[in-house]
Amino acid sequence: MKYKSVLILLGLLMVCSCKGQVMESSTDYQYKSGDPNGIGKWYKGREIAHVMGFQGMSWLERSEREEEENTSKLLQNMNIKPGDTIADIGAGSGYHVFKMAPMVEDGMVYAVDIQPEMLAAMEAKKMEGNSINVLLVQGSEKSVNLRENSVDKVLLVDVYHEFNYPLEMIQSIIKAMRPEAELYLIEYRGEDASVPIKELHKMTEAQAVTEMKAAGLSLKQNMDNLPWQHCMVFVKD
Repeated sequence: MKYKSVLILLGLLMVCSCKGQVMESSTDYQYKSGDPNGIGKWYKGREIAHVMGFQGMSWLERSEREEEENTSKLLQNMNIKPGDTIADIGAGSGYHVFKMAPMVEDGMVYAVDIQPEMLAAMEAKKMEGNSINVLLVQGSEKSVNLRENSVDKVLLVDVYHEFNYPLEMIQSIIKAMRPEAELYLIEYRGEDASVPIKELHKMTEAQAVTEMKAAGLSLKQNMDNLPWQHCMVFVKD
């Protein structure tokens, strides 16, 4: 199968993110055994997936990505304008960051990631390309560490399903969003069995709406124009 290598590589790159995780008592999260690709922590009926580690940077930068995901169409969907301030949360190697930076011109792109190795890779790209409108931000498990009321658009590409604390993270993002800001949630379609990605690394629209609603966001639109992924646009309630 053409995409078999994608499945194999994803399986090799999952890093156990539950090490040292406190099994706190919470009405928001439950702990029970589940899928081997999950961390045993559940939110709104969904098991949280293992995080893709920095070892997966080559997969993020694969030459087939444009064909498989139509990343150009995704950026068109975002209607990026000069002067926009955009936050790419879980920016990884900066695949989208350095495509968006020239589009915002005198605006700003915040590249947020929790892994120092990812931030180091983006710093190298920033220096090489003299991308002065890219600001690297070290996030945490519960916060994106951005100023309140500071961003016009938020991008989360195939990362939300790996958040150890999804409720707290979205609440943190909401604080950073300006009143009319939009959050673009990109996730592999859980409704489509033909998408060659492990089930815990997919999401259905219904599940996403449930989780975003719990944090204070409503679905504005789901742009059904990407090959494998939902492009869901959320706004503040």
